Amino acid sequence: MSQLLEKVTDLNDLVLQGKALEAFDKYYHDTVVMQENENQPTVGKEANRLREEEFFSSITELRTARPLKVTVGEGITMVQWQYDYTHKDWGVKNYTQVSVQEWQDGQIIKEQFFYGN
Repeated sequence: MSQLLEKVTDLNDLVLQGKALEAFDKYYHDTVVMQENENQPTVGKEANRLREEEFFSSITELRTARPLKVTVGEGITMVQWQYDYTHKDWGVKNYTQVSVQEWQDGQIIKEQFFYGN
């Protein structure tokens, strides 16, 4: 489990350094499935990277992005994030999100985000 803690800590640190796409390339599996709440999941690294690129390029002002809590279990990590930003289409967003990450072979194979609307 200490290896997962090291990996998720590095992933979080890269995000905090503004290197979220580098973190994605490094830590996400080719067949990764990502899902927002109970919405339809996005399947595959290429489709999810495009989704991530679109999200980050739409942020016009980032005030806060910080991990509040990190939990590590057998093959799973969970990170509670605090976000405060302005998005070109959604306006001001300020919320707490939990990311649940399932790991396989040192990479995230599935990630689901939970947050209020």
